[in-house]
Amino acid sequence: MPGERLTVRGTSEIGRFHGSSPPTRVEVTIQNEGEKKEEGGCRRWFRKMCPCCCKRQNSTSYDVTDKVELTKLPNPAPVISDATKPKPENGETKEFEEIKLSVCSVDLLSSKTGQNRQEHHTDLFDGDELIIRRGQTFQVELELNRAFNADTDKLHLDLRTGPLHLVSKGTHVIIPLVENLQNSRWEAKIIEQTGNKIKLSVNSLPNAVIGLYGLTVTTSPVKGEGATTFTSSENITVLFNPWCEVDTVFLDDDEERKEYVLNDTGRIYYGTEKQIGARTWNFGQFHEGILEACLFILEKSEMPPSGRGDPVNVVRVLSAMINAQDDFGVLVGNWSGNYLDGVSPAAWSSSVEILRKYHASNGTPVSYGQCWVFSGITTTVLRCLGIPARSVTNFQSAHDTDVSLTTDVYFDEDLEPIDYLNSDSVWNFHVWNDCWMARPDLPPGHGGWQAVDSTPQETSQGTFRCGPASTNAIRSGQVYLKHDTPFVFAEVNSDKIYWQRNLDGTFTQFHSEKKAVGHFISTKAVGSDERADITHLYKHSEDSEEERIAVETASRYGSKPEVYASPIAEDVSVEVKMEGEGPRMGTDAQLNIMVKNLSSEPRQTTLHSQVAVMYYTGVLKGAIKKEQISVELLPNEEKSIEWVLPYQEYQNQLVDQAALMLTLSGKVNETKQVLANQTTFRLRTPDLNITPLGEAVVGKEMAAKITFTNPLPRTLKDVVFRVEGLGLQKGHEVVVGDVSGHSTVTLTEHFIPSQPGQRKLVASLDCKQLTQVHGVADIVVLEK
Repeated sequence: MPGERLTVRGTSEIGRFHGSSPPTRVEVTIQNEGEKKEEGGCRRWFRKMCPCCCKRQNSTSYDVTDKVELTKLPNPAPVISDATKPKPENGETKEFEEIKLSVCSVDLLSSKTGQNRQEHHTDLFDGDELIIRRGQTFQVELELNRAFNADTDKLHLDLRTGPLHLVSKGTHVIIPLVENLQNSRWEAKIIEQTGNKIKLSVNSLPNAVIGLYGLTVTTSPVKGEGATTFTSSENITVLFNPWCEVDTVFLDDDEERKEYVLNDTGRIYYGTEKQIGARTWNFGQFHEGILEACLFILEKSEMPPSGRGDPVNVVRVLSAMINAQDDFGVLVGNWSGNYLDGVSPAAWSSSVEILRKYHASNGTPVSYGQCWVFSGITTTVLRCLGIPARSVTNFQSAHDTDVSLTTDVYFDEDLEPIDYLNSDSVWNFHVWNDCWMARPDLPPGHGGWQAVDSTPQETSQGTFRCGPASTNAIRSGQVYLKHDTPFVFAEVNSDKIYWQRNLDGTFTQFHSEKKAVGHFISTKAVGSDERADITHLYKHSEDSEEERIAVETASRYGSKPEVYASPIAEDVSVEVKMEGEGPRMGTDAQLNIMVKNLSSEPRQTTLHSQVAVMYYTGVLKGAIKKEQISVELLPNEEKSIEWVLPYQEYQNQLVDQAALMLTLSGKVNETKQVLANQTTFRLRTPDLNITPLGEAVVGKEMAAKITFTNPLPRTLKDVVFRVEGLGLQKGHEVVVGDVSGHSTVTLTEHFIPSQPGQRKLVASLDCKQLTQVHGVADIVVLEK
C-alpha cells in the first residue's frame, strides 16, 4: 500500500516545492531511463494538485510497481494550455494555498519498543498493534500532501467502536485539535511538525469505553467546504488503566501493579485447610491471540459497547461468560469424574490453550473445568483488559443454597443425616477471584478488592455469575450491598448449624459451629511464590466481638433470622487434629480425635464416626468406614484417640482431589448435649521434580529433566504429561502409558527459549488413579 511505502521511505521530502529537482521515480520506471530530464508544465501542475500520487525521487530504495499503476500518464501526455493552468497571484504561495489538504498516511507508532507501548505498559503484549490505556496521552504521526497551516487548515480525529457509533454513548469519539491539552478530555495537539509530517499527542478519557477502535482523520479548510477523510488500516485497542489516578481501577502500588496486572504466571492453592497444596498457573495474558480472545468474549456476551467503560459491569459480565452454563461461555464445568470427551480439569495448567481454543472455534465451550480453572481464566482475562486481579482460595468454603446465611445440616430423630435436606455443603476448598476497583455505586469505603466468582454455583438475577462483591461489605456483614454479597459472606463466615427432627416433624437446633468455614483464605504473595493469607480481608478474627456482630448483622437479612435467638451451652468439645502435613497417598491415613471435658464433673459419651469419599465441592460419594468409639472423661480431662483408615479400604474408592470427610456425632450421657464435628482431609500426592539442564539463553537449545515416582503399590494406567513454559516452549502432551507401582519415570524435554528473563516451566501428570500431580522449575533466560 502507498502508506506502507511512505513509512519505509522515512526522511524523503514529500510534496515540497523546489525550483528544480531530479526526475521522479515514476518517470524513471516508465521510461526506463536514468538521465535527468526537465519537468514539463503539465507534469508540474499535476504534481502540485496531487503530491501524494506524484512524488519526487529520493535516495531511499523501494518497490514502485504499484505506484506506476497509480500515476501512469497517457502516452503521449496531453499538452495543457496556459489558460487551463492555475494562475498564481503571489508566486508559489498562492499555488500552495489552493492545494486541498489531505492525509497520505497514518503511523500509529505502535512498535513494542516505541514510546507509546512502553509508557502505557503494553509492551509485553504480542504483536505490533497500538494498545493503549485510557486516561493517558499517546502519539500518532500523520503524513500530509503538503505542510499543515493552522491559519487555513482544520483537522480532527474520529474513533469508533462497536456496531452503533453514538457520541452520547461514548462509542463515537470526536477528537479536536487544540493548542493545549486538558485532563479528562479527548483532545489532540501538534507537538512536532517537519515538512509534510505532523506528530500529534492525543489525550483520552479515563472512563473511556474499552475495546477495539477504528481511526479516521478528517481535514478541511478553515473557510469553505470540501472535507476529506482518511481511514487508517490499523485499529487501536483501549484498555483499563491501573496507572491512571482517575481511572476507577487505579492501584496505587507499583509492586502490586506488577503482580496483579503484569505478572503472567501465578500460584493457585487447593487441598484442605491442614494440607494446603499449591500449583503454578500460566495466566499468559500477553500471549499471542489472548487479547483478541478476551475482546471476542466481550463481543460474544452481547454486552453493549457503551457499557464497557464501567469495570463493575465488565467484571459482572465476564463472571458469567467464563462459564458455559447458560450463555455458551468459555468453559464447561464438570464434577462427575468422567472427562472422556474432554480434558480433565486437573490436567490444565494454563489459560492460554483454553482461551485460544474458544476463540478459534468461534465460541464453542471448552471441556472441562472446575473452580481453579475458572479462576485461572478469570485472572487472565481481567489482567489482559487492565483490571488488577488475583486468584483466591477459601478453605472450608460453604455453599449456601437457601440464602439463610448459615450452613445447615439436618439429622433425623436417631441422629442419622437426612440426605435430601442437606443441600448446603462445605467444599474442601473453593477458588474464586479478587479484582481491584473503586465502587462509586456503593457507599464510601467499599472500594478496593472485590470478590468475583466465575464457577457456576447459583444464579444471580437469572444468570450463573457472582460479584463483584466488596470484601469490606463481606467483612462487616453488610450483605444488602450488591452484587451477591450474601452468597460470598456465607462462603467465608457462615455458622454451621445442626438441626434434629422432632417427632412432630419440626426441627430443633441442637448444635452450632462458629468456626466451621472460611479458613486460610489464600493468594499468591506480591513479588514471590509464597502463600499470602488474606483471611483478615474477608472476616474479623474468630471469637472477636466484631466477627459476631458481622455474623448477626448478616443473619438478619437471611431466610432464618431466628437462629441466633438463644445460644447453646457446651461443656464437652470434640476436635480432629492431624500430624504434620497429613497422610500421604498409598499409606494408611491417621488422624487424632481430641475430646475435652470443660466441666468439673465426669462425662461419658459414644462417638459415631463415619468417613466418606468426597468431591472437593462437599458432595459425598459414599461412606467407606463406620465405627463407634466409647469415651469416658474425668473432670477437665482431654483425651486423644487415634483414628486410622487403612490404605486397602480407600484405594479403589477415591475421586478427584483424593478428599475424604470424617463425621463425628454423639450425645453426652449426663447432660444430653449433642456433639458434632466434620473434618475434611486429603491424601497428599507427590510432586513432579523438574531440573533444568544446560545454559538458558534465547535461541539456544536447552533441556529439562522431569522425574516422577508412583507412590502407589499399583499400576497407573494411561499416564499423560502436559508441559508448557511461556517464553520457553508451547504447551504439549507426552503420552507415557502405564507406570507400575513405586516405579520412577524420567522425561527429558528439549526446547529453545524465545524470551529472556524469569521464566517458569510447568508440568502436570494426568491419569485416572492419581490427580493434582504437578511441578514447576524457575529458569532465568539470558539474552543471546
